[in-house]
Amino acid sequence: MINLPEKVKFIIERITDAGFEAYAVGGCIRDSLLMRVPDDWDITTSATPYQVKEIFGYTIDTGIKHGTVTVMIEGEGFEVTTYRVDGKYEDNRHPSEVTFTPSLEEDLRRRDFTINAMAYNDRSGLVDIFEGEEDIKKKCIRCVGDSMERFSEDALRIMRGVRFSAQLGYVISKETKAAIKKLAPSLERISAERIQTELVKLVISPHPDYLRTAYELGITKVVLPEFDACMETEQNHPHHCYNVGEHILASMKAIAPLKVLRLAMLFHDMGKPKTLTVDGDGISHFHGHAAISEEIGKRVLRRLKFDNHTIEQVMALVKYHDLFVDPSLKGVRRAVMKTGEDIFPMLLRVKAADLEAQSNYKREEKAEYLKEIGLLYQEVLDRKQCVSLKTLEISGKDLIERLCMEPGKQIGEVLNYLLDLVVEDSSRNQKDFLLRQAGQYLEKAHECKTDP
Repeated sequence: MINLPEKVKFIIERITDAGFEAYAVGGCIRDSLLMRVPDDWDITTSATPYQVKEIFGYTIDTGIKHGTVTVMIEGEGFEVTTYRVDGKYEDNRHPSEVTFTPSLEEDLRRRDFTINAMAYNDRSGLVDIFEGEEDIKKKCIRCVGDSMERFSEDALRIMRGVRFSAQLGYVISKETKAAIKKLAPSLERISAERIQTELVKLVISPHPDYLRTAYELGITKVVLPEFDACMETEQNHPHHCYNVGEHILASMKAIAPLKVLRLAMLFHDMGKPKTLTVDGDGISHFHGHAAISEEIGKRVLRRLKFDNHTIEQVMALVKYHDLFVDPSLKGVRRAVMKTGEDIFPMLLRVKAADLEAQSNYKREEKAEYLKEIGLLYQEVLDRKQCVSLKTLEISGKDLIERLCMEPGKQIGEVLNYLLDLVVEDSSRNQKDFLLRQAGQYLEKAHECKTDP
């Protein structure tokens, strides 16, 4: 049973009462059949955009050239698109022109996958010409009509197929897979922003390890060749039971489906292929791989047009994923100061996921160590111990007012010196003590300057 929201019913009924056809269509129908709450509701109709505009009082021309207007109902927008047939695709992404058609079947025929090519209204019920409901039952991703034709029209559908597979836990049909493998190189013509969107959706899905499918079908060779190198690099070491790529996939599965965390796991060991050495006993080593992973990750995320904040957070986690934290309150304070207060709690999750994807060698000892670090970190929080300048009991203003310092770079140097003292011994976080230490620091600095 598909329950249309009241506003969607209202739009469909108004269009129908005006003598046209109208249906909810696409992903909202798929999600409804899966008993999920759709993120949005798209409507398709035999009415032209201008006829839709005449029916409703308030519309926005969001894509009128391609048949789409947004109907506004009580401040909420719903896209209403005229049945259409796409013209020739000249850039592997967009049709050069669209032709409006009175046929719902023709409109559904141009869509990507059968599970996205269903329509519904309360009068006609489910319109499922291409057996999308059956494919939902089979848990199968299959193109509408000829797979080669669908992917030739829009190469981004290649990534969408794997992404839907990962989101739903579905297999990809044999024919669809064969077409993906053949046409994967055409992804070179897709914008970095579009690739980024699909990659993130796959990475945060319930099955991030389906990135393996993207590798097997030649997708990552085009959009993420750095991952291919990982899938082809073995780890002959007691701490590992997978090759580098499989370890990365297992670690992504072991962490919460948050973009920054999953991306951190994707990149945390990407420097290993470039740092691989093998000793006389045939044991693999990857000295310095964290720094190389950071370099690679930064380059890839910039190439895919990620925002600076995401890049900074992900790269901090990659940089410090192998950081040894001394299991003491002082050690934890130092680690938090080094990594940053916002990064350290995420780093603990990254370390736990990394461990989960390793072999059983010394697993209990490693897990106990991480547990101890977590408890110590919680104690630092509970006791409100200082780990950053913002919780230091002295500020630049105090240095200017009490020690007559001039605003400038030296204030930062003094504050960082004082923070280091407090992180070493949390009892030192007292204003009078810190002012004395600051004074002594300045005297010493002055003596060094005047010393011939």
